[in-house]
Amino acid sequence: MRTRMLALTSAACGAALLGAAALPASASGSAQEPEADAGVVTAAELLAEVRACSRISKGRYRTDSGSAKATVPVCGTREAVFWKADMDIDCDGRKTRACNRKTDPYFLPETAFQSSRGEPLDSAALPHVVVPGPSKVWDYRKSGLTGGSVVAVVYRDRVRYGVIGDTGPTGIIGEASYAMARTLGIDPDPSTGGAESGVTYIAFKNSRVSPIESRARAQSRGAALAREFVGR
Repeated sequence: MRTRMLALTSAACGAALLGAAALPASASGSAQEPEADAGVVTAAELLAEVRACSRISKGRYRTDSGSAKATVPVCGTREAVFWKADMDIDCDGRKTRACNRKTDPYFLPETAFQSSRGEPLDSAALPHVVVPGPSKVWDYRKSGLTGGSVVAVVYRDRVRYGVIGDTGPTGIIGEASYAMARTLGIDPDPSTGGAESGVTYIAFKNSRVSPIESRARAQSRGAALAREFVGR
């Protein structure tokens, strides 16, 4: 699995300081801060709902092909299916500047699910999640999931919504598109990026959005389903 290094340049730091200095007093913190949006579900709220695992998979998954042990179960609730793993970067589908055979040695010009125009999905533009192909361990189709099912992905204090957009190897779990990684602040480079651990995937049952490539519909439906999931 790949890791990433983050660095702030001195120029960036200077720009941030100048920006803060230029703000009026009310914006720089001397006035009362606005209240958080009561309708936004936080990472902590979602994680509280998936602390305990009621396993629905018949076995466990590896996070990478070279992993020595299979350690990740797929868990279920009445409303959703979830797993906690790493994040590998899926760049398959439509060929773009970010996703192609030069940037990704394992690039495939196709995805398991297609857009409303019958074309491969654009992994560089569409936040989506990869589920393991159906097997004796777990068949996502039997859990009320399909291409276009809404997924909430939690990493650190961030929550982002997308769809199930592709399938992967039957024995590996923990993969999402270039676009999903980027929205979460994870290095999206398909060769060197990803996250080693700490990613939670929550797929909502019977939640398919159409067209599958609509980020706006995945976002709005995901936010509504998340509120229901945490009991709001």
